[in-house]
Amino acid sequence: MFNPLPVLETSHLILRELRLSDAEDQLEYAQDDEVAAFGLWKPQKTLQENLDDIQESIRHYAAGDYFSWAVEHRADHKMIGRIQLGAYNAADARADLGYAYNRRYWGKGYATEAAQAVLKIGFESLKLHRVGAKVLPDNVGSIRVLEKLGFQREGVVRQAYSLRGPYEDLLCYSILAPEWREMYP
Repeated sequence: MFNPLPVLETSHLILRELRLSDAEDQLEYAQDDEVAAFGLWKPQKTLQENLDDIQESIRHYAAGDYFSWAVEHRADHKMIGRIQLGAYNAADARADLGYAYNRRYWGKGYATEAAQAVLKIGFESLKLHRVGAKVLPDNVGSIRVLEKLGFQREGVVRQAYSLRGPYEDLLCYSILAPEWREMYP
């Protein structure tokens, strides 16, 4: 679909392909246990783990169907997070939205701003019909972001996640193309 991945620009952010030079910025938030737990992945505690993770993403870009952007803050040119349309299924025209951000940049509207740009390309360029998202019930910030974007809660996947200890539920959200077009004509 995209080779290279398109650069998306918003008022505060630049969404672009990941670079090896992003590893230190990614380490800053990827080693944070709380960020990782809310992101449903294990923390990446070393620079090498982050370099390996980014190198894997760079390899995937060549296929043209890997939609993971580095989120760069315009003002300081710092990579502050990542956002992706994962689990892409062309036949069913669907994907899942996922993101993680440096905790120092939480609560500033950047997750919503980046997601609007990614959803726009998903619905308009990739011709997606559905974008889903899964979130932990205590991840109030992400739930707010999804609801601001027009996602609707569909239900609960019971006891589907255990990285933080005992099994926990995941909330399922989605937005459909007609709903997106209604919100963002």
